[in-house]
Amino acid sequence: MPRLTAPDGTELAYHVRGEGDPLIVLPGGPMRASAYLGDLGGLAAHRRLVLLDLRGTGDSAVPADPATYRCDRQVDDVEALRAHLGLDRADVLAHSAGGNLATLYAARHPHRVSRLVLVTATPWALGLPVTVEDRLAAARLREDEPWFADAYPHFEAAWTGRGPFDDAMMPFFYGRWDAAAEAHMAAEVAQTNEAAADAYGSAGAYDPAATRAALAELTAPVLHLGGALDTGPTPRLVERAAGLFPEGAYAIQPGAGHFPWLDDPEWFVRRVTAFLAATAPPGGAGRPHPSADTATERAHR
Repeated sequence: MPRLTAPDGTELAYHVRGEGDPLIVLPGGPMRASAYLGDLGGLAAHRRLVLLDLRGTGDSAVPADPATYRCDRQVDDVEALRAHLGLDRADVLAHSAGGNLATLYAARHPHRVSRLVLVTATPWALGLPVTVEDRLAAARLREDEPWFADAYPHFEAAWTGRGPFDDAMMPFFYGRWDAAAEAHMAAEVAQTNEAAADAYGSAGAYDPAATRAALAELTAPVLHLGGALDTGPTPRLVERAAGLFPEGAYAIQPGAGHFPWLDDPEWFVRRVTAFLAATAPPGGAGRPHPSADTATERAHR
């Protein structure tokens, strides 16, 4: 298994899937092993995926200092991986909470990023938290689902602080609640470093004003890909986040939840590969990517 040594001496593992130009992939969770990403719905048929196991997750070593689990402290790990791969500039894809790590990396190393894809990325690093009201409103859009009546009370209780985050609320994270989604969800506990997850966004991890200012130096095109059914980030929040990047664009995948490559792999791969293969920036800040479903885009403005 390929490994590298982080600047602080922590041994990091990464997994390579597919052939072609490398694409650095940062997992979410936060602090979930990269195994849950699979081959990103078949994206490995088009790009060589380099999936990093963040420190203390998957096959990477536990660091000597647990404070280094904090998101901003892990930016050096991403830079070490880029250098280890011998890339002058890297294409980067990040999912969910990993989008914050990718955003901080782009802010600190703007000239090392060639293209950036943020998949259902929760934009804490930009100072755009998902409100409870928005989550609940998005969840209620699924009231016709057969599981809604049982799942919604658990979802509402968890986000309003009246109950735990439990398996009963998990259908809201998937566009289709089927056997594949259940199996994907069931693997989460074993794949996640809970102590590290608590530290990931702890005090000092984010300075939104400084990050927004630093991103002014980023010339790389950025695609924010959201799910039409995602409760966080919601489509409107995806659009707002895209507007904070000089070359930001967004696309909303119809019928998708928080893991869009599971809900419609063909749609997901088609949009991502089109963006990565484009030879010119995909448009002005906050505009839909031209390959996106325009009807879906208009519906969320």
